[in-house]
Amino acid sequence: MQISAIVSCLEALAPPSYQESYDNTGLLTGSGDRECTGVLVTLDATEAVIREAIARGCNLIVAHHPIIFSGLKKINEKNYIGRAVIAAIKGEVAIYAIHTNLDNILVGGVNGRIAAKLGIGGGRPLLPREGTLQKLFCFVPTAHLEPVRAAIFAAGGGHIGGYSECSYATEGVGTFTGGEGTQPFVGQPGSRHEEPETRLEVILPSAVSRTVVRAMIAAHPYEEVAYDLVSLANMHPGVGSGLVGELAGAVEEKVFLERIQEVFRVPVVRHTRLTGRPVRTVAVCGGAGSFLISKALAAGADFYITSDVKYHEFFDANDQLVIADIGHFESEQYTVDLLFEVLQEKFRNFAILKSDTRTNPVHYYLR
Repeated sequence: MQISAIVSCLEALAPPSYQESYDNTGLLTGSGDRECTGVLVTLDATEAVIREAIARGCNLIVAHHPIIFSGLKKINEKNYIGRAVIAAIKGEVAIYAIHTNLDNILVGGVNGRIAAKLGIGGGRPLLPREGTLQKLFCFVPTAHLEPVRAAIFAAGGGHIGGYSECSYATEGVGTFTGGEGTQPFVGQPGSRHEEPETRLEVILPSAVSRTVVRAMIAAHPYEEVAYDLVSLANMHPGVGSGLVGELAGAVEEKVFLERIQEVFRVPVVRHTRLTGRPVRTVAVCGGAGSFLISKALAAGADFYITSDVKYHEFFDANDQLVIADIGHFESEQYTVDLLFEVLQEKFRNFAILKSDTRTNPVHYYLR
C-alpha cells in the first residue's frame, strides 16, 4: 500500500480546504508514491518521534501539529525544527500534518472528541466556517434523472445537517442544436431539438465539489453536460472553530472542574473566578482558543475550556462564564487516539501505531 492511500483517508476525514489560512497541513516530507511500511501517530513530529518511527519500522508519521509551520530559510541542526526535518529526510520518513482542518470538523474532529470525553452533547461550532457550501444545478433528461442523482449522492452531495440525499427537482423543456462533428444523445446535428428535462438542485460541501461534478458527468447521458456550481453564503453546520453543547445534567462548578482535571489528567487548571451558577452549557476549543472567548460568551456558555489564554484575556470572561485553561498538549492529547482509531478502522491489517514519545514541552513542578 502506498503512502497516498493513508493521505486519501485522512483528507476524506478532514479536507485540506478546511484548514486556516495560516496553517500548513498535508505531506510535509516524503512522497505519497512510496510504499508505506507502517504509520506512527503523534501530536508532534519531533526528532525523538522520528527516531521512534524508524526504530519501529514506520516510514510515515501522522502528526496533528505541522513541524514546518512557516517558511524555512535554513535547514540546519540549530533548532528542533531543522533537526526533525533532517532526521526525517535522512531516515526516509514521510511526515503528514492534519491540523486546523481536523480542528474545524465537528463530527470526528478534535473538539468533538473533547466534548465526548466530558459528556457534552448537541455540539455545534462556536464560529461556523464561511465558504464551505456550494449548490450544483444540472439539467438531466427526465428519464435519466435517478441514475444521475444517485451518482451525485454517492459522491458526497445532498447532505444538510443530519439529513442525506437532499435534492430538489423541477420539470421543464430544454433546447439545443448540435454543431458539426457532435454526436448528441438525442436529436440530430444541425437541427434544434426539444427534450423534456429536469433541473436538479443539490447542496454539497465545497471540499467534494470536484468529485461530485466528475460523478455527475460520468452518469449523465449527454455529450456536453449543462450545469452550474454556485458558492453559498450558508454556513455548514458541521464545519467551524470550537464547539458548544450541553451536559446531560447541570453540575456544580467545582465538581465540573474536578471532572476536567480527571479527564485530561492535568495537575492544575488555570481558571477565572467561579460564578456560583450551575454548569449546563459548555464550550471547548482544543489548542489555543482565546480568539473564541467572545463566541463562547455569545453562545451562553457557563464554561469555556481551552488553552494558551494570556493574562489579560482572562478578564474577557467578565464574570459571565468560567474560562478554564488546561494546557495546549493536554487539550489535544486525545487527538492521537482519534487518528489511530480512524486509520485502524480503515486499514485493519496494516501497522498503525501510537507514539510512545511524550512530546509535551511543558512540565509542572508541584510540592
